[in-house]
Amino acid sequence: MATFLYKVGRSAYLNRWRFIAVWIMLILGAGTAAVSLTQPTSDSFTIPGLESVETEARIGEYFADSEDLVEAPTGTIIMQAPEGSTLADPAISEEVDAFLADLSEIDGLVDTDALVSPVLAAAGLEQQMTAQASTQGLSEEQAAANLEAISPLSADGTTGTVGVTFDADTAMDIAEEDRDAFTAVVDEYSSDDLEIAYSGNAFFVQELSFTSELIGIAVAALVLIITFGSFIAAGLPLLTGVIGVGIGIAGVYAATAFTDNISSMTPTLAMMIGLAVGIDYALFILSRFRNELIHHIGGNDLSPKDLADKLRTIPFTERAHLAGLAVGKAGTAVVFAGTTVIIALVALMIINIPFLSAMALAAAATVAIAVFVAITFLPAVLGAVGTKVFAGRAPVVKAPDPEDEKPTMGLKWVRLIRARPVVFLVGGIIVLALAAAPALNMRLAMPSDGTSAPGTPSRIAYEMTEDAFGAGRNAPMIALVEAGELPEEERGMAFGAATLAIQDTEGVVNAQIIAVSDNGEAAQVLITPEYGANDENAAVVLEDIRANEEPFSQDTGANYSVTGVTPVYEDISERLSEVLLPYVAIIMVLAFLLLVVVFRSLWVPLIAALGFGLSVAATFGITVALWQEGWGGIVSDPQPIISFLPIICIGIVFGLAMDYQVFLVTRMREGWVHGKTAANATSNGFKHGARVVTAAALIMMSVFAAFMLVDEQFIKVIGFALAIAVFLDAFIVRMTIIPATMFLLGERAWKLPKWIDRILPKVDIEGESLTNISNHEAVTEPSA
Repeated sequence: MATFLYKVGRSAYLNRWRFIAVWIMLILGAGTAAVSLTQPTSDSFTIPGLESVETEARIGEYFADSEDLVEAPTGTIIMQAPEGSTLADPAISEEVDAFLADLSEIDGLVDTDALVSPVLAAAGLEQQMTAQASTQGLSEEQAAANLEAISPLSADGTTGTVGVTFDADTAMDIAEEDRDAFTAVVDEYSSDDLEIAYSGNAFFVQELSFTSELIGIAVAALVLIITFGSFIAAGLPLLTGVIGVGIGIAGVYAATAFTDNISSMTPTLAMMIGLAVGIDYALFILSRFRNELIHHIGGNDLSPKDLADKLRTIPFTERAHLAGLAVGKAGTAVVFAGTTVIIALVALMIINIPFLSAMALAAAATVAIAVFVAITFLPAVLGAVGTKVFAGRAPVVKAPDPEDEKPTMGLKWVRLIRARPVVFLVGGIIVLALAAAPALNMRLAMPSDGTSAPGTPSRIAYEMTEDAFGAGRNAPMIALVEAGELPEEERGMAFGAATLAIQDTEGVVNAQIIAVSDNGEAAQVLITPEYGANDENAAVVLEDIRANEEPFSQDTGANYSVTGVTPVYEDISERLSEVLLPYVAIIMVLAFLLLVVVFRSLWVPLIAALGFGLSVAATFGITVALWQEGWGGIVSDPQPIISFLPIICIGIVFGLAMDYQVFLVTRMREGWVHGKTAANATSNGFKHGARVVTAAALIMMSVFAAFMLVDEQFIKVIGFALAIAVFLDAFIVRMTIIPATMFLLGERAWKLPKWIDRILPKVDIEGESLTNISNHEAVTEPSA
């Protein structure tokens, strides 16, 4: 592997313009594909095989006019009169009528005849419900309860709702100009005299913004300048990172033409991961190139200016040789590190969740592109820049090389650990264990209007609805009662029995039949729970309703199942919880085997995996404490943790953790292979790797943390969780616990049973095969 990558790196340096031309064509091709093939993304967070999803499909078979509860291009407008007034007051009523009249003029809306005042709609519904109650023999109390559960007007007359439907197949197909026209009318009429908000599928849109990425890149630039002491050198990893992620994102958008499983979050996640690893992988190779240059020149204490001056004296072919060495040595670690990230991401497909599989594949593809950019495009750019790669000296910054005789901060730190390894090992474990404790209270939920940012129209509408109609109005469920196997005369009784069984469930405010199929074999029962969508009790109510189905079926011969946005999201959360441990087991086993091949050791992969377990548990604990429990008031709007955050976080962080393990421990093994004692190899390897791993971790943290500026709760939490995970894993696990354990293990750390050693493939991640390689073995080219 190292020899092959040496040839790739050297060839890229020598044939720089050819390699650059190929990448330019790839960029243009990806951009063209994205522009010509991009289709709207989908936010249908559904999973095949779930009861709620299958129930919704059967509703579509019985009721031809039914809509997808998650993707329908619909929304709800909620209006509220000022304190002391009602929507029936003449002045307010006139304002409502004018507002609805202007809405009906929007070309992008359909069913505009249904845009009527909540006061009139409630009056008409009351007459309809009264007539139905009479024919069905309902009591006045039950009829009143049924009316209250679905009335578009609150009991005090101050708040009303109006449904709105856009002219589109799904919510993601709504034309942006139609949505803008709608919001313009709302903004015009919303005032102190009439507060108006809106929510629903039609308005749940995540727009791709580059503000977060720019902030992350700015911080990364600062770290790189401090690392290299050169503006040009600092800019190269940024250039390669942006190019890699640009191609990856373009590919994601082009893929929307071939699959409906790409959600609006997919490009964001791919950008988040691709940008972080892209910059880091280039950083590792560029740092090794700098190290090879300094070693070749023989000056360990050179300033960035002196290095730039000395670089001019090195012939072009010799620089190509050094670039090949850098790619051959650091590039091998990059390839295996990228492979662990890809394994962790691709393994998400075993969960069989379409939108999550698409996210994983998109992120994995972006990581793969970042690896290829680092080992081919970067050395080509180094060849194009030539002797000016470390020019553009940054003032004040010294950026010493680890070979400098003066002890670096990394060497000072590892010496402290070497003196007291037990203290640092136990101390690190205790800190992470304490941080992990709050994770026991983790509560999962899918994103909804209730988790939107405070002050947004959807969050305002959610809160207005809860205050005026009760929490359950935001979390309705639908039970499909199927009685096709019963005699026709018994079906009505079965529908009624199902309604009563559901109504008697603790936590259900109301249950009523809202539709019967044309063939009379099925009925829909609207269920209004006592709790909102984000309340943990909502899951208990759903479980109890489903538990009552078996005795109902035994008594009547009919059956029912439950669907709705809340049941769908609850089922997704449950499925994700069920597959979490198997997923963790699979990626840990695969990565363990990969690291055994890389390091030819059993202990090193084992402590790497166990250290990851500690860091991810601590990540969940801190995330729950701040974002769910609201400890310290740091987060003003604590919410349940998004359901797929744990599994995404585990997949991503495991890959990144193995990145740091590979880059840090590879230098340790390199020293041990070349004759150093285990302890000295650990210290020397840490000295060489600490600076670049610290820079890489800071870059990843800045990229991830920048996404906390996105105005979506779940993106904020994912950004925070990934940033804190990188911090814990890089600085506590990889740079404290791992060296402490290596010192305690001593020579045993590198022991491997002979029978295993014989069957393992040789990958030469240390670049040992490059030790005696000569620059004169390759065909030369005129110097430049």
